[in-house]
Amino acid sequence: MRAALAALFFSLVWAGPVEAQSTTDPVVAGDPAVVIDGPPVPVAPAMISRDNTGQATMRATRLVETLRLDGKLDEPVYESILPASDFIQSEPREGQVATEKTELWIFFDNRNIYVAIRCWDSQPDRIVANEMRRDNVNIFFNDNVTIAFDTYYDRRSGFFFQTNALGAIRDGLVTNEAPNFDWNTVWDAKSSRFAQGWTTEMVIPFKSLRYREGPGQIWGVNVRRNQRWKNETSNLTRIPAAGGGGGVFRLSFAGTLVGIEPPVNSGNLELKPYANVDVTTNRVAQPPTSNELDGQFGFDAKYGLTRSIIADFTYNTDFAQVEADDQQVNLTRFNLLFPEKREFFLEGQGIFQFGGSETNLLGSTSSTPIIFFSRQIGLNNGLTVPILAGGRLTGRAAKYTIGLLNIQTEDSIEARALSTNFSVARVKRDIFRKSSIGFLSTGRFPASAGDGSNQAAGIDAKLKFFQDLEINSYYAGTKTTGRQGDATSYQAQFLYIGDRYGLIAERLKAGESFDPQVGFLLRRNFARDDAQVRFSPRPKSLKGIRKVSWQAELERFTGGDGRRETQNEIASFGMDLENGDSTSLVFAREYEFLRAPFRIASGVVLPAGGYQFQQVQAIYRPGPQRKANGTLTLTHGSFYSGDRNAFDYSGRLELHPQVSLEPRISLNWIDLPEGEFTTRLFSARTTYTLTPRAFVGALIQYNSSINTYTTNVRFRWEYQPGSDFFVVYSEGRNTAAIGAETLSNRGVAMKLTRLLRF
Repeated sequence: MRAALAALFFSLVWAGPVEAQSTTDPVVAGDPAVVIDGPPVPVAPAMISRDNTGQATMRATRLVETLRLDGKLDEPVYESILPASDFIQSEPREGQVATEKTELWIFFDNRNIYVAIRCWDSQPDRIVANEMRRDNVNIFFNDNVTIAFDTYYDRRSGFFFQTNALGAIRDGLVTNEAPNFDWNTVWDAKSSRFAQGWTTEMVIPFKSLRYREGPGQIWGVNVRRNQRWKNETSNLTRIPAAGGGGGVFRLSFAGTLVGIEPPVNSGNLELKPYANVDVTTNRVAQPPTSNELDGQFGFDAKYGLTRSIIADFTYNTDFAQVEADDQQVNLTRFNLLFPEKREFFLEGQGIFQFGGSETNLLGSTSSTPIIFFSRQIGLNNGLTVPILAGGRLTGRAAKYTIGLLNIQTEDSIEARALSTNFSVARVKRDIFRKSSIGFLSTGRFPASAGDGSNQAAGIDAKLKFFQDLEINSYYAGTKTTGRQGDATSYQAQFLYIGDRYGLIAERLKAGESFDPQVGFLLRRNFARDDAQVRFSPRPKSLKGIRKVSWQAELERFTGGDGRRETQNEIASFGMDLENGDSTSLVFAREYEFLRAPFRIASGVVLPAGGYQFQQVQAIYRPGPQRKANGTLTLTHGSFYSGDRNAFDYSGRLELHPQVSLEPRISLNWIDLPEGEFTTRLFSARTTYTLTPRAFVGALIQYNSSINTYTTNVRFRWEYQPGSDFFVVYSEGRNTAAIGAETLSNRGVAMKLTRLLRF
């Protein structure tokens, strides 16, 4: 089966149509096959040229003197070189010139790219700037700017760098126009205020990027500015309003950057050794441990085979600095999915994504099987499994994107895990303008159960047409020693996601023996049919309302025998207000068939059978410019054989630009004939940010449904770009005993890393 899938994939690749190239656009220095997709090169002294579609071509300037990185924009070069300006709104008035002026410069020298931006503001006292932590999502909810570089000029993938008026930094990758915010690299930014707004300067080493070979380059580029008190988003080029805040990642709409000249000879080796020492107590281990002292060292290495193909190696991998997972309350009969947070597995994560888009108009949890999920490596039964060594090869070659991964873990008595080898191979080929087809293969030896192995393989296609139309599909199969039956899965999905209208239709199926053990399955042995529609006009006659939205979904799951197991009928109405607030009302009617009794809580068991219930939700989200923001949800309705009321809040309270409190509350009151119970989840993350590269934070969580109380305190200091010092304290307690708590585990760890570039 695996060989047949591979043969089919490569026949599609080689027979696939070649993307047409324009014969009229001007060719610039560098790869002669690359032409400008947009206006011609600007004529000096102009730095930008535009056409009537909102597209732009910008010229980068080589620096003669070193640029001082202080964010003040007071060097002579800012007077002698004209900026790019005239940003274009995507919100609230798509296509109109931004109401506040933004000026952009892009420079370079033999080592770095420099980006400078001046953000004029008619009311600078209303600038929202209250987040300094690196990579925190709240940077986006401040006044901020983001620059995205499409370094291969393929109009689909690239790198982005974000900062705010405090100089906080956030970076990531774009893969097939989807962002991965977990990728980190070496760069820096400084911001400053002036009487009419704020300014920023970024420095990005060429070593931190991947690009084609050759001295002369054509890149894609776009810059987004978010002005929060006006709730306005503008970009260097015109981005459809349907792109929302993520429009800057739609690189097919990006402008063109010419004149960039990367260094011909650049070092391509990175070493990142670490040393770690920790003291741990684990009362639930067998045998229990108390104040056990341990220390270890290891390293990660990165070598550029070319400027676009990168080999990584890790030895004795350590994840002591990783923050604890956010607790969740699970009232379903399915496993929970926790995100990957470990740095080694985050880079190149988008390359290994399989199965097309998982877009959902109503935001419900996707049941699409994940063929490769990196949290299956190095974790078992919620405990860490030592990683002995591993390697990875990722990058691009012409129209191909490749990813190879092999990891070897060690035995772990505590986690009840055997030494295991994990392998993943991924190949994708770009076709047409924004589409791709691909092949993915995974292997695990031994399998999670038994002495045999587990393999998975599949082909997928992501086809994009026009501006908002997509067709996604995959066909995959698995092979597990000793297991018989249907071991295949497939998906066919149609999406139209415009600003005013939306439509999704999908068919998804997984057989009873389909089991990707290096992946994740929410459900087994099922078929899913799903249809979603949306109508979201922007009424000009309703003062204070930017957009209204009506949405509906019908989702149906059947088991392998064709019997209906789950059915969801969902209708919602929402409003986005001009001030940044939003509100919605959701009505859901659900059906669940339990094939076996379901223990939903301690001492509460639901009998097998069919259950019809319904609920209504009211949701309110204060705008990000408010001192207290987040999401507030109230739920009321029937639930299985009884009733449910729920209150949920997660958000952020601004105490000071350097101090924040992020509370999260989830309360469920369940009244069933089989028994009454209440779940309580409380958490609070408090952070004091010393500088954009140093902070101390505490995460405290209590979850009554699993009887746990956990504390995680982390100090992180990035003492030089790419090099860190961590101190982490963690503690877990069991609260099952009435009136008492018992210690489950406790640990203190210190870790030092050092990035060496050659």
